[in-house]
Amino acid sequence: MNLEQKIEAILFYKNEPVEIKKLSDILGVEEAEIREALKELDKNLEGRGVTLVLTKDEVVLATAKEASELIEKIAKDEMTREIGKAGLETLAIVVYNNGVERKEIDYVRGVNSSFILRNLSMRGLVERRPNPKDGRTFIYYPSSLLLAHLGLNKVGSLPDFEEMQKKILEIKNTAKEQDA
Repeated sequence: MNLEQKIEAILFYKNEPVEIKKLSDILGVEEAEIREALKELDKNLEGRGVTLVLTKDEVVLATAKEASELIEKIAKDEMTREIGKAGLETLAIVVYNNGVERKEIDYVRGVNSSFILRNLSMRGLVERRPNPKDGRTFIYYPSSLLLAHLGLNKVGSLPDFEEMQKKILEIKNTAKEQDA
């Protein structure tokens, strides 16, 4: 697999902006090589359904502007459907943690939750804020719209909230001990 293909695979898997420096670290090559491979990947994606969005320091795979009508139609269809089991599961994790990174959600669910989080964000049920400890990641919180929909004025009013908080803390501490 060449460098361009490896970068494409990483961007597809991450489904979010990735720092060029991070790609350099992961792949063990200089940033200049990453930038060259990105130029080639960008050329190879011309006329396709996806494109690269490149800023000074980050890159992400995105749908091509030519597909915007199609994607808009799909997004409208998604918004009219129920959120499903995966959406409810993710919402429960976000609500009871009252601030959680995607990687923690992925760990609990055992799958990549990017698509579900995007869907919940588009519906206004969760909000994403920059992580103050790591500006490259985000923390997901229940939105005020979600709380209002649930008939709550604060997250602490959820059923068994305090008990769940204790269990979550125990699980996190156990996971930290196992990682150490």
